[in-house]
Amino acid sequence: MWIVLAFVSAFFLGCYDICKKKSVNGNAVVPVLFLNTLFCTLLLSPLFVLSRYFPGTLSGSIYYVPDVDFETHIYIFMKSVIVLSSWLFGYFAVKHLPLTITSPINATRPVMTLVGALLIFGERLNLYQTIGVLLTIVSFVLLSVSGKKEGIRFTHNKWIFFIILAAVLGAVSGLYDKYLMQRFSFIAVQFWYNLYQCILMGIIVLLLWYPRRKVNTPFSWEWSILLVSLFLTVADFVYFYALSLPGAMISIVSMVRRSSVLVSFAGGVLFFREKNLKGKIIDLSLIILAMIFLYLGTK
Repeated sequence: MWIVLAFVSAFFLGCYDICKKKSVNGNAVVPVLFLNTLFCTLLLSPLFVLSRYFPGTLSGSIYYVPDVDFETHIYIFMKSVIVLSSWLFGYFAVKHLPLTITSPINATRPVMTLVGALLIFGERLNLYQTIGVLLTIVSFVLLSVSGKKEGIRFTHNKWIFFIILAAVLGAVSGLYDKYLMQRFSFIAVQFWYNLYQCILMGIIVLLLWYPRRKVNTPFSWEWSILLVSLFLTVADFVYFYALSLPGAMISIVSMVRRSSVLVSFAGGVLFFREKNLKGKIIDLSLIILAMIFLYLGTK
């Protein structure tokens, strides 16, 4: 059940990546991200209101948002800071880089999650996992070659650094998710971390973006901004629920989620007419092959 949910989450995550690219393309990143966190919070708010004031409506279902204590709020707030930091770096990178470059780099998160599991939980790589890690490294090197053909030098481009940093923080978030899902209600975590992100982004908008809005990239409304929130909310809901199920493995769920690169890669081709596809398809194929080996290594 949880592996099927992981694939469902991956599909919506790919749709989210496409809409995110459309939302920030030539647009101000900070207000777009604020609206995304606001809409995500609003989409989940009816569940919170029903759970708090009409508990009999959702009680006993996966949609029920239970009360959490102060200590739990601290854990969830830490999750908000990690995810928001990853998003800030990721949104700026997506704005300035082709989707067919950023999506495969994001697809390396499962390897980072696996490395994190090695360091934190003392796990050891078997043969299949070792092959998967090596294939991912090779694909990343080849991807840098593809980027150079578009004038993107991995060692001299700060946006590449941004997307790599976003991927690292995303891997940290994945490891932390497993910790949270084992201890707290997944829907409570999702609601409160979205609310905290919205508050943090509101502060950033008021203090950093709004005073300089006339000299920075102007903001314009795009309906894709709302779709970003919708797809992300569904993707996260299914993802958190999958992790909360008995036997769910973060290493496999993380790998499957990154198969969203297939959807976002197709979006880069169909909607953004991105170039140099032949070389990138080879890189993408290596990443998919790496995921297969990593999956086999966890069976």
